Amino acid sequence: MPKDAAPRECSVADTLDLVGERWSLLVIRELSYGVRRFDQIVRNTGAPRDILTSRLRKLEANGIVRRERYSDRPARFEYHLTPAGWELCDVLLVLMAWGDRHLNQDDPPVRWRHSCGETLSPMVVCRHCGEEARPGAHSPTGRGALTS
Repeated sequence: MPKDAAPRECSVADTLDLVGERWSLLVIRELSYGVRRFDQIVRNTGAPRDILTSRLRKLEANGIVRRERYSDRPARFEYHLTPAGWELCDVLLVLMAWGDRHLNQDDPPVRWRHSCGETLSPMVVCRHCGEEARPGAHSPTGRGALTS
């Protein structure tokens, strides 16, 4: 990195440090689908066992996943999302919608039905006013804000 380079402080970068490694978000996807056991997660993600072990440990250490013993002999565990882990599912829904629009527009691999009965079409909205968050409708403030 050049001497004068100073990466912008940003929660996106901090979050990617935690879940941006390959397989991490797929682990969260599988747990959100109700898949709990290591071998099932390996099968459904295609992750190598050693890397999956590392990702699960990191997610557990950071409060995204919790591990529960379901067998003593041999010791075996199930994995569950914590409340913070469940919040990441919103990110997965938005990533899925983007992939459906830009990568799989002719035939999305999975379609979700919302409780209203319609096909789920997630979008990000402002919690305060309810308006959709669109480019130009928001601006950064705080330590990592844009500087000239």
